[in-house]
Amino acid sequence: MPLIQRETSRRRKGWWIAGTVTAVLLTAAVALTATAFPSVAATTCPGCYGLERLQPGLYAEPSLVPAQRRHVTEAIEQANKRVGDFFRGRKSSPDILVCLSDNCYRRIGGGGERGIAVLNRSVMLSPRGVHPVIAAHELAHVELHARLSGAEVPQWFDEGLAVLVSDDPRYLAPTGDRCLLDSRRPLPVMLEDWLRAASADPQLYAEAACQVSRWAGTNGRKEAVRTLIERLSTGQAFPDIQMPTAAATTAGPDQERGHRHAG
Repeated sequence: MPLIQRETSRRRKGWWIAGTVTAVLLTAAVALTATAFPSVAATTCPGCYGLERLQPGLYAEPSLVPAQRRHVTEAIEQANKRVGDFFRGRKSSPDILVCLSDNCYRRIGGGGERGIAVLNRSVMLSPRGVHPVIAAHELAHVELHARLSGAEVPQWFDEGLAVLVSDDPRYLAPTGDRCLLDSRRPLPVMLEDWLRAASADPQLYAEAACQVSRWAGTNGRKEAVRTLIERLSTGQAFPDIQMPTAAATTAGPDQERGHRHAG
């Protein structure tokens, strides 16, 4: 065999080996992700987990009856409207995965929460989370981080803002000073600390919502929030938000204590 043909053959063999190794490594990485982080895998490939597309970006478990499909789509439409109205438009378009059975939600990596924002890029809703308030809360997380362009905010602000955007009646009064639970104490800044504290006391959401709503109420309301986010996205530091003095009421003993959000 001429030298040039032998060299060409060797190169092709080397490329084939390199391609095979790459394919094996990619397959192993996908398998590892699906096993260790099923929620990430599910939001990356909803169809791989048996979910059907109801409309662009919205997936649900299969074989839903018309009334169930209508319930899901209406809840998401209302949630999207709340987020869009608050932020005056959208910069995010996350995929939303909806389960109406516990088995479905466990299969895609869900836990005991009603909803979760996965890596602040996608949203998963459990059977108890197919509601405009819960969906809007998780979508607000995604929208906030899309607008921050990589900037960070304290977790209490992230959660309090999501409550404000979703207009959650469990944690905010409908009018006036919206605090159901007065709060001036420092709240968890890091996600892990927040999840641990909120698991022990879900009313932490009411405290965070109180602080965010009072700050917004004295600084221009929604416009103040949008301006703050824009400034943070340019690299400015998160300000030292001081809570104004205001009379507040505490939640009554019969009020639902809510649930643990994630993300």
